[in-house]
Amino acid sequence: MSTLPSVRVWESHLYVMRRIWKTDVLLNLLQPVLFILGMGLGVGSLVDRRVESASTLGDVPYLTFLGPGLMATTAMMIGAFEALWPLLGGFKWGGSFEAMAATELTPQQVVRGEVLWWTTRCGISVLGVAVVLLCIPETRSIGIVWAVPVATACGVAFAALTGSWTSTREFDNSFSNISRLVITPLFLFGGAFYPVSSLPDAIEPIAYVTPLWHAVELCRDLSLHRAGWGESLVHVSVLVGFIVVGWIMCQRNFAKRLHR
Repeated sequence: MSTLPSVRVWESHLYVMRRIWKTDVLLNLLQPVLFILGMGLGVGSLVDRRVESASTLGDVPYLTFLGPGLMATTAMMIGAFEALWPLLGGFKWGGSFEAMAATELTPQQVVRGEVLWWTTRCGISVLGVAVVLLCIPETRSIGIVWAVPVATACGVAFAALTGSWTSTREFDNSFSNISRLVITPLFLFGGAFYPVSSLPDAIEPIAYVTPLWHAVELCRDLSLHRAGWGESLVHVSVLVGFIVVGWIMCQRNFAKRLHR
């Protein structure tokens, strides 16, 4: 009973994770390896042959350009997924949130526990990507270590925003549209695979206001040792702002739903 209430919520997820952690760790290491082999080495070899690619990518090989972006995109996808079906399951199918609300836990404490879990889950996935990047000479950099919390914050931002939507839903009909129309386009056009400046002028400004672009840019700057205090502060502020907004919305929606 001396354990913090939010930590108890986090522990409930951890107990489930303990049963599948081997498979999860394997996938967290295998996924970045496949991306690096397919995109970094396969497509990257074609990109590096083009003379104009060097200036477009900031005078670095494509694999070096791609690696930090994979950390942010991985966190985004993991965070968004954790706040969709698993979160709705806590309301609808498993009833775990209703059970928590029947105890002394408040909705705000439940949300804090979920945020702790999203941070843990995204952090594990980002660490898997970081380990793979540190094993490759083209992407090995001490800056990758500092990029881990940045990418994790990106995942938590998407989880909080997505969770604020999920906590208002009765059914999962809209979840596939979120994946197809929001997460997948951001994954492809958020700056991880090529500079956002290459996008059409009408779309480019949209990318600049997303948490993914800010995370990708900061992770890349940190890995390349070119992060400036001013730009870094802007990127961090945007990520923190999205987390806070999503967190507040989650608390409001959880309180309405669990107090019905």
